Amino acid sequence: MFVRLTTTLCAMALAGSAWAQDLPVVRLATLKIGTVNWELTTITENGLDEKHGFKLEVQPYADNAATRIAVEGDEADVAVADWIWVARQRAEGKDYVVVPYSKAVGSLVVPEGSTAETLKDMVGGKIGIAGGPLDKSWLILRAFAQKEHGIDLKAETEQVFGAPPLIFKSALSGDYAGAINFWHFLAKMKASGMRELVSVETAAQALGLDPDTPLLGYYFKESFLAEHPGIAQAFYEASRDAKDLLADDPAAWEAVRGQMNASDDAQFETLRADWLAGTPERGPVDAEAAGKLLTLMADLGGEELVGKATSVPDGLFADVK
Repeated sequence: MFVRLTTTLCAMALAGSAWAQDLPVVRLATLKIGTVNWELTTITENGLDEKHGFKLEVQPYADNAATRIAVEGDEADVAVADWIWVARQRAEGKDYVVVPYSKAVGSLVVPEGSTAETLKDMVGGKIGIAGGPLDKSWLILRAFAQKEHGIDLKAETEQVFGAPPLIFKSALSGDYAGAINFWHFLAKMKASGMRELVSVETAAQALGLDPDTPLLGYYFKESFLAEHPGIAQAFYEASRDAKDLLADDPAAWEAVRGQMNASDDAQFETLRADWLAGTPERGPVDAEAAGKLLTLMADLGGEELVGKATSVPDGLFADVK
């Protein structure tokens, strides 16, 4: 009896192993320190990839440029980018398709003790901005300031552009009247006492944009999706399952806390809350709403930002449900 049971269990284990080996592999190129790794770790640690019929292999890279080269050169099947960049690539002939990931956006924060109440109070001051003059948060906040207050932030403030860690450090030192940074640096800045003056989400709403439009997505080559029917939906399901788990089970965060680089509980809690706030509504991206955002980016950033993508290219967004 014991021998038969052992034999049966071994056979089941071997069958399960063989089944796992037969699953299609999805190679994902990711920034080694990127916040998307919190979701990817949740997927792999909880078997959410195999649950939905594929095997996820995470390939870390030192910078975003390397992840893009990996996908273009078929060294990886998917990476993360903002869909406006992907739209530009598709308009230039690349067959990239976006699966929605996150709507997390930035904001402008001011030092603890600042008396600023609106963007109008930034006039004459210095603003630290992560990235460059074409940073999308900066462009949206400029448009908002013009609409709400009739001011040109570019002309009426001094801008200091720099890498996110530099803007983070300088802002905490009180070097700026206000600062714009990537969402996870902003979470740490707020946890350290800085105050949100206006969010990009609020600005987007005032400009008639849909704040629920996800900005970040996983992008695949259309040819890869054609070779693996249903893989876009399967990947999306694993992503949504991971988001649900992180939203519903505080213990699930323990597996990723080491990746969060939170120096204390306050940073950890703010990072967790802001990451969860970036979860988009389930379903496909609203192409019409996305088109309004793209039009604004084209108006403010021009061809240097959007290239030939003056409208949302057909087939840009995967039809996930």
